[in-house]
Amino acid sequence: MILIRQIEAEDTFSVRQPVLRPGKSIESCHFEGDNLGTTAHFGLSENEELLAVVSLYKTNYPNCKIENQFQMRGMAVLEKHQRMGLGEQLVKKAEHYVREKNGKLIWFNAREKAVPFYEKLGYKINGNPFEINDIGTHFVMYKRL
Repeated sequence: MILIRQIEAEDTFSVRQPVLRPGKSIESCHFEGDNLGTTAHFGLSENEELLAVVSLYKTNYPNCKIENQFQMRGMAVLEKHQRMGLGEQLVKKAEHYVREKNGKLIWFNAREKAVPFYEKLGYKINGNPFEINDIGTHFVMYKRL
């Protein structure tokens, strides 16, 4: 049975590390703002095994005047469970949470290879691609709720 629930920041590391920070230390999985009271972390589990995670930070995209924005970070699905619809379920849970908090916009930095996944869910690219050292090409993506 699949269950999506709110989890602690540290619980995300077991999925963030192999998917988003392979070969890097577990400490590299701690993101600024992880432990703020306005940050929420969600985990998708099956039979109590954590398979996917996402985090939401109440923060605005620079120079965007829309009120009540949330940044999505650390979206990760363990490799052997990718392309099974789990990521989509987790993004929909994140969107639901943001709507409950009266959020008007979700934005994030998407890896180039993830862009088609997010476009399928209604997210749009804003601006030009950019590089994040040791990680690769990214695009800012967003969705108004």
